[in-house]
Amino acid sequence: MIKSALFFGLVSLGFMFLGTQLFAFEEDILKTSQGELKITFIGHGTLMMTFGGKVIHIDPVGSYADYGKLPPADLVLVTHEHGDHMDPKAIGILRKSGTDVVGTEKCAEKLQNMIIMKNGESKVFQGLKVEAVPAYNIVHMSGPGAPFHPKGQGNAYILTFGDKRVYVGGDTENIPEMKDLKNIDIAFLPMNLPYTMTPEMVADAAKVFKPKILYPYHFEDTDTSKLIELLKSEKGIEVRIRNMK
Repeated sequence: MIKSALFFGLVSLGFMFLGTQLFAFEEDILKTSQGELKITFIGHGTLMMTFGGKVIHIDPVGSYADYGKLPPADLVLVTHEHGDHMDPKAIGILRKSGTDVVGTEKCAEKLQNMIIMKNGESKVFQGLKVEAVPAYNIVHMSGPGAPFHPKGQGNAYILTFGDKRVYVGGDTENIPEMKDLKNIDIAFLPMNLPYTMTPEMVADAAKVFKPKILYPYHFEDTDTSKLIELLKSEKGIEVRIRNMK
């Protein structure tokens, strides 16, 4: 179901001011039981979230933003080690005293002092609950028997902000484990070929765990209108398109 109405207390959608400089990043502000969650849509698979005075950077990559001009991180989450999701230089810029940097075993091979999370683990960082869940390919392969994202190597993350649960898919397909996702309020699902999902696969995933708000992201030149059409009669799912090429 596609809505133009406000949902979860959307406060603003527009640009981000830092000092006197204007950054052309779209933002949504959502109400939770413990205050506002601000989501900044940086590009590709890269996001920034702020909540309760904490700044969370997800898959920061320097080609999508000048991280010297963005707020430093309290928490960095990295879904997997590929260069369009993990940039050690960008993470180094964002790091400050006390920053938690979380990723996979493969990520930790490229960056020191990283906290490793495996599929199925749940931990608390900066007062926020973070769950690592599977993210992998079944169909799309770089060669026979060689999925672009092998099972067990990458993470998707579920973050809890007050009474809202946010799922960030990383690079994944509509895998069977999505049936286990419960009470997801906001979901980010990747939609680009050949590495992640088609619009049909994203729609299938959304119908399985039914997020209240669905943001396709990491979609490159994929036609997002196809996803809107596929989900137009699906009650309870609001599709929001933001600039995440």
